[in-house]
Amino acid sequence: QVRLVESGGGLVQAGGSLRLSCATDERTFIVYNMGWYRQAPGKEREFVAAIASLNRGTTYADFVEGRFTISKDNAKNTVYLQMNSLKSEDTAVYYCNAGLTYLTRSPGDKWGQGTQVTVSS
Repeated sequence: QVRLVESGGGLVQAGGSLRLSCATDERTFIVYNMGWYRQAPGKEREFVAAIASLNRGTTYADFVEGRFTISKDNAKNTVYLQMNSLKSEDTAVYYCNAGLTYLTRSPGDKWGQGTQVTVSS
């Protein structure tokens, strides 16, 4: 059973930074491609960033514009989303996702519970 546990959300001022974490088990970390999605109030869930298994590459949504970085810590079986230069429009619930398709922007079928990010202007 795949379990994804997010943390690191919170309230930050515009221009600030947050780092989201997604912890999982070793097998999931090694086998699955991991990604981050977000859902703002009244909007559909959207792709943010993804990193392939075995660190074979990353991809980002256009709106990231170099502000976010997805990475992995192999020792901790954890995927991170470092978010810098945050904007009010980045306010959303952020979800960790795992799937078996290489670097797709379409989500896999494994989801975490989500973590709230609120950016005040």
